[in-house]
Amino acid sequence: MKDADQQADAAFELPNAPLTLEGSALLHQFFRVRRAEWNRLESRQRAAIVEEASISFAANAEGHTAIFSQFGHKGDLIVIHFRPSFEQLDAAQIEVARLGLSEFLEPTYSYVSVVEIGLYEASVRLYRDLAERGLKTHSPEWITAVASALKDQQVKLSERLTPSIPDRRYLCFYPMNKRRIGDDNWYMQPIAERQRMMHEHGLIGRRYAGQVTQIISGSIGFDDWEWGVDLFADDPLVFKRLVYEMRFDESSARFAEFGPFYFGIRLTPSELQRVL
Repeated sequence: MKDADQQADAAFELPNAPLTLEGSALLHQFFRVRRAEWNRLESRQRAAIVEEASISFAANAEGHTAIFSQFGHKGDLIVIHFRPSFEQLDAAQIEVARLGLSEFLEPTYSYVSVVEIGLYEASVRLYRDLAERGLKTHSPEWITAVASALKDQQVKLSERLTPSIPDRRYLCFYPMNKRRIGDDNWYMQPIAERQRMMHEHGLIGRRYAGQVTQIISGSIGFDDWEWGVDLFADDPLVFKRLVYEMRFDESSARFAEFGPFYFGIRLTPSELQRVL
């Protein structure tokens, strides 16, 4: 069956790009507190600023905005926003900028992306089926069939496309690319071969089901990396075990390039005072 699929793929030249579904717009904000300036304020001024910020974050705390105390020298505070649209994401960014607290926050990093579900397996099945039916790639009939398949997938996966920020204690976030240089160029591999590697990659993640919640977001055209990865867990050691095991996977070992890692512990809005 595998040889037959390979022969068919070669004969029909399946499209290179897998289909994807997109959902909520995401913004990650990373800040360092300007402590010297903050500490010069009178205690009543600090209390009023913290109260304003706490009220603002609490109003969006039901899965839409979350704050984390950041570990290490990279910063002090992580703010994550999930919104249905980029317009609402823009409003969330402006709301943070208008807080009195923002005068004492120095941005150290940010990341813009959109929840993405890659449909490698569904894409390869669909492309092969359409090729066998004699539909020419990107013809009107092909476009209609693809749109219908995407609509069906959107209904099946709707909850995953618009997730709430998981209510878990720890966060690990990192951006990543697929390598585009040398012999190990991800984008020069046949789509069926990429589908095989992504399937094997996904099997590792499934072994950690229940221990970690993973949200993948696409950022091609939005930010400097291609994807952002959010891991949420109640046991931070799960991050180490999962990421380490995945590095032995072929798709990671040969093709993955990782950006900086950011690690934080969840704060309720009322706990913001602890960071400040």
